[in-house]
Amino acid sequence: MTTPITYEYNRIADRKRLDFISGSLEGKIPPEGVVLDVGCGNGVISRHLGRLGYNVLGIDVSDKTIQTARSLNDLPNVKFDVISAENLVAQGNQYDAVICSEVLEHLDNPSALLKTLYQSLKADGQLIVTVPNGQGPREMLVTRPVLKIRSKNNWMWKLLLRTKKLLGYSGTTVQSAADNLDHVQFFSKKDLEKLSTENHFRIVRFGKANFVEDVFPFSILAKRISFFQKLDCKLADLLPDRFTGGFFTAWKKADQPGTV
Repeated sequence: MTTPITYEYNRIADRKRLDFISGSLEGKIPPEGVVLDVGCGNGVISRHLGRLGYNVLGIDVSDKTIQTARSLNDLPNVKFDVISAENLVAQGNQYDAVICSEVLEHLDNPSALLKTLYQSLKADGQLIVTVPNGQGPREMLVTRPVLKIRSKNNWMWKLLLRTKKLLGYSGTTVQSAADNLDHVQFFSKKDLEKLSTENHFRIVRFGKANFVEDVFPFSILAKRISFFQKLDCKLADLLPDRFTGGFFTAWKKADQPGTV
């Protein structure tokens, strides 16, 4: 009898991302392979992979998120540490897989991290990268306008904060309790492909997140109706790439075999 999968995420799009990550590792790395989860936040992905049998090290530079991750963890094969990827790679360890989920969009220089991750990954390892679609519905209709309004710090920003509070939205997410979750990079699919090539990787698997679930007022509906979330995720799979809210990708080192 198959053991049912346990999810800490309630949102269907987040579960879809977890399934993409675990599916990209299944059969590609050893059943008890060692996985590095970079920018692990509260450790949701690390614990999910730990329950599937992998040995996982989740790292983050935020003490706050690592404290949360440790407090929620009861798996002996999952560890968390406050350390940067750069300092970790200096120790000489390499991993069967590296997870970099919802991280690159927060970095001023994503290539610097990817160069470090290249060194952290075994020759035949898998790098999983997920990012928001910088030209997708959420980033174009929510993230960018909100950042612009916040920069003015006027009555519109104060009104927006009050409205978000009334609707039950906070500044943190299930994935991370970090104080700053700003997006400073907005990737298109071509941007992501170029970034992988420039850092000696190639994308061997591609997936899509959701469609308009994260865009107000659809977000109000989706928060309460899981059927809407499921439908929205299926729509994203059917629509052209530019309409998805996020990209899920699996990368290999460029000189290693693999198929899309």
